[in-house]
Amino acid sequence: MADATLVSSPRRTQEWVINLIIKLSGYSSILFVTLIFIFLMREGLPALRNVPLSSILGERWYPIEGYFSILPLIYGSLVVTVGALLLAIPFGVGTSVFLSEIAPPWMNQIIKPLIEILAGLPSVVLGFLGIQVAAPYLRRLLDLPTGLSAFSGAVLLALIATPTIVSITEDALNTVPSGYRQAALALGATRWQVIWGVTVPAARSGILTAVMLGVGRSIGETMAVMMVTGNAPVLPSGWDFLFTPVRTMTATIASEMGEVANGSTHYQVLFFIGIVLFVISLVVNIVASSVSLRGRTRAERVLS
Repeated sequence: MADATLVSSPRRTQEWVINLIIKLSGYSSILFVTLIFIFLMREGLPALRNVPLSSILGERWYPIEGYFSILPLIYGSLVVTVGALLLAIPFGVGTSVFLSEIAPPWMNQIIKPLIEILAGLPSVVLGFLGIQVAAPYLRRLLDLPTGLSAFSGAVLLALIATPTIVSITEDALNTVPSGYRQAALALGATRWQVIWGVTVPAARSGILTAVMLGVGRSIGETMAVMMVTGNAPVLPSGWDFLFTPVRTMTATIASEMGEVANGSTHYQVLFFIGIVLFVISLVVNIVASSVSLRGRTRAERVLS
């Protein structure tokens, strides 16, 4: 009995140390995010004091002459992100359904690693391919003045976001209990009815989480969109806005932060743009986490 106590005591100590390390890791991540947000607030909030609100919400971004409107930058980010998701979601979800429900195992073992490799490619490499291949091709195909446009950025961001959506959506589909499929087939449902009427709805929370993470990946992308969108901070003036050059918030920070004087108004406005990006990313992650948690809770309630 004493020997068992001696053996269990070191084991308990090890478990306590491991639990402490895990807790410290979780708390440190919260601390780091909080410190980043405090730093952004300290550097960016003075812009609201030094720049009139009418200038920040104006129509021009031209810091040399004192125009610091962030609306063209928000517009560019939204157009490129929404366009990318309209392309990436159908392809991503469709590919995931094919890999999880239709493709034979040998094909899954070939396609899945290729998708993972695509997800690991540096964005600057994809941006180089976009500016050298995709932009000239789209210019000739659509007879545009320039191929560097919001549409080119959306296509490239869709290529970047699709692997993330595919990977997470497939994992969500694979976690659906096989009993759901067997019960639907036993009731006389066809294979496609099982997929679209049972499997996909059962994995809805995971699919929504994948879409939210794709949104976060698209909004936070910098180098690729900076290379192929044309970097023109202008608001739309017609229905051809999708095929005109735009500039995103991330591209503005990356291209101008190295040229501004520390503490200047331009410097402060760039950090204010960082605050806007931080808040958008935080909201996207919170929504994705809440959707995933709600779906997990509903699934546990059904199983219980």
